[in-house]
Amino acid sequence: MTAELNRREALMLGVAGALSIGLVSEQALAQAAGNDAKEMIEKFTGGKKPADGKVSLDLPEIAENGNTVPITVKVESPMSDADYVADVLIVADGNPRGGIATFHFTPLSGVAEANTRIRLATTQNIIAVAKTNKGEFFTASKQVKVTIGGCGG
Repeated sequence: MTAELNRREALMLGVAGALSIGLVSEQALAQAAGNDAKEMIEKFTGGKKPADGKVSLDLPEIAENGNTVPITVKVESPMSDADYVADVLIVADGNPRGGIATFHFTPLSGVAEANTRIRLATTQNIIAVAKTNKGEFFTASKQVKVTIGGCGG
C-alpha cells in the first residue's frame, strides 16, 4: 500500500514540522540562557550586598502543585516620607528564568507587603530583596520543595 499525500496534507505536515522546530528552539534558548536570578539581584542592588533581616517570606515548605504557589512578602518599615521601602524584587533560583515579581511602594502604601501566586519548576530557593528610599538593601530567602507540576513538569 503506497501512501500519497495530497497538497493539503503536505502543507499540514510542513506547518507541524516548522512549529515543532520553533518550540524546540525556544526551549533550547531558555536552557542555554540559564537562570539569571543572581544577575537580577546584582543589577537591582547595584552590586551592593543586601543585609539579612527586615524581610519576611511566607511560602509553604512543600508545594504539592508548582503551578500555583502562594507567597507573601513583608518588609519592616515605618513607611514615612523620610524612611520607606521603595521596591521589592522576588526571584527564584531554579526556574528557567529567575524573575518572579517586582513590587513598588510609596509612603502612601502604609505597609510594605504584597502577596501573589507564583509558578515553580522544581525545588528551589525563593529570594526577596527590598530596597529603601535611602539606598539600603535587605534580603530573605526560603526553600520550597515542589513535588509535582511546576513549569518543568
